[in-house]
This record gives sequence, C-alpha cells and structure tokens, in this order.
Amino acid sequence: MTIGIDVSQLIYRHTGVANYLKYLVKALVSKDAENNYVLFYSSLRGKLNLDDLPQSANVRVVKSFLPPTALDFLWNKLHILPIETFTGSIDVFLSSDWTEPPVRKAKKITILYDLVVYKYPEELTPLIVQTQKKKLEWVKKESLAILCISEATKRDAHELLGIARERLHVIYPGFTL
Repeated sequence: MTIGIDVSQLIYRHTGVANYLKYLVKALVSKDAENNYVLFYSSLRGKLNLDDLPQSANVRVVKSFLPPTALDFLWNKLHILPIETFTGSIDVFLSSDWTEPPVRKAKKITILYDLVVYKYPEELTPLIVQTQKKKLEWVKKESLAILCISEATKRDAHELLGIARERLHVIYPGFTL
C-alpha cells in the first residue's frame, strides 16, 4: 500500500502542529516497513528541514512550489486538482492543517488539532477562520477517519460539526520514539 501524507506544516518548525505531525510520521515509518510513504509538501519560499523527515527506503518526498494561498483556492474553494497529480497513485492520503485536496481514488484521513475557528473565531484572522471552515466542510464530506489530538477535540468535532463518533479517533501527541 502507498500512503501519502501532507507534511507541509513541518515548514513551521516548533509549532504544536509541526511537532505532532513530525513525530506521527516518524513513528509510522519506523514501525512500518511494508508500506510505501509519499511525503508531500508545498511552499513557494519556505524551506523544509529534511532532518525532520524519516530517512527510509520506503519514503519518497515530493515538493510542489505552489504557495499555500494557491492550494487553498484550488483545494478548499474549487476542490480541483487531485493530490495524486503531485504524488502519483496512492491508496490513502492523510491531510493535516491548512488544505483539503480532492483525491482520485485514495481513501482520505485527516488530522484535527482543535476547533478554535468555531469556538474562538475572534482570536484568529478572518483568513484563517475562512480557510479552516472551508477545509472542514470537505473533511466532513470526504474523510473516512479523523484523527483528533485529544478527547476534547473529538467531543468538539462531534458536537460542533456533527461528525459521527465512529469516524473520530484520538491519537495523542507523542514527542519521542
């Protein structure tokens, strides 16, 4: 099986989202020699520290030079240009924080860190609120599973977004291997 993962948020090193994603990906790859991984990231100017990615024969890194604002427009708003355009054929795609790409055939999973855009929108810029809400609309429609970082996030996803509990799974942050 080939698993695609959006690791774009690793560009923003030392944030909670980047740390969660970094250690999740490293743990997956270190424990799984059977599957292949395609780690996708997109940035116009940001630089990904390749030391943050697992080094393994079953890992391939794919970079797109499209800026996050372009992908927000293409993926969150128009919902065009499937992720497989960049990654090639994949069986599963794990999205993370900013955009929710369409897929051709892959099963979709996403990570949900919090629902601040619904609970405390006044604490965020209007662009962040708009982008996150649009992404979450696609998550609700298309993701088979949603990985929540806490029981509180899981509860919020069910109560605020109406996502069935069976689709919500808690995977706590881990910061060591």
